[in-house]
Amino acid sequence: MGHDMTTPVLKQLTRDDLARLGDAARQSPRLRANQNFHPVLEDPIQRLAIAMQPRTYVRPHRHPHTFELLFPLVGRFVVLHFDAAGVVTRRTVLGEGSAILETPAGEWHAVLSLDDGGVIFEVKHGPYTPIAPEDYTAWSPAEGTSEAEALMDWYAIAQVGERFSAP
Repeated sequence: MGHDMTTPVLKQLTRDDLARLGDAARQSPRLRANQNFHPVLEDPIQRLAIAMQPRTYVRPHRHPHTFELLFPLVGRFVVLHFDAAGVVTRRTVLGEGSAILETPAGEWHAVLSLDDGGVIFEVKHGPYTPIAPEDYTAWSPAEGTSEAEALMDWYAIAQVGERFSAP
């Protein structure tokens, strides 16, 4: 029986694919790499695996137009939610205490990989758009700064009710 051209392509991530993605993140200047499941950036549903090394910086941000669904494929990830003043309102450790997490649209959040070779899967509404400047928290430092390094250290230990103060 021949292949029907209308049959959708089956997509999967094998353990080898996850290991390769982790290796790619280790080699990346930003210490992350992704594999998209959505065929084009304009796709209405963005689906991707993101390998994140522990020192990759995810600046606190929000997505005004969409929820963000995260689940760990390899490793553990701290997900922090903040109020507008930067106070931690929720702390979740994916891959340890929680298996899946959906952040509502418009909620401030950040993610920290705790493990070498960590890979997280993300689903949200598309199309892909870069995060606008106003959708990063005003109190958080820019990527590549010593303050960003200090913020990542704080992510690992931050608890509900606490607020980051730059050194």
